[in-house]
Amino acid sequence: MSAHKSPITCHVLVASIGTPGRGVNVKIEKFENNAFSVVSTSQTNEDGRCPTLLPAGYKADKGIYRVTFETKEYFDKIGQECFYPYVQIVFELAHPEQHYHIPLLLSPYSYTTYRGS
Repeated sequence: MSAHKSPITCHVLVASIGTPGRGVNVKIEKFENNAFSVVSTSQTNEDGRCPTLLPAGYKADKGIYRVTFETKEYFDKIGQECFYPYVQIVFELAHPEQHYHIPLLLSPYSYTTYRGS
């Protein structure tokens, strides 16, 4: 297990079947100069988590970030239709010294998110 822990993490829980969202591709971008640019890509682990969403050594500064979850790709893998081909969550990182955790509760036709701990 890696000792590196990203200051921004995420967790996918598939609420409709009560399991972690394993193998969901995730991308994080930062908004600068009026556009989003990719910072890193990752994939959720067996527990549905992305503990290394940002690369080791990346300094998460104040700013606007966007996390994209490739949900259609995930639901295709488990043989279910879905309404949302991807979920994008845009948030403001106002306190870089804090940990930002982005849980995604997912089902084929809905999703919920909040700032976790």
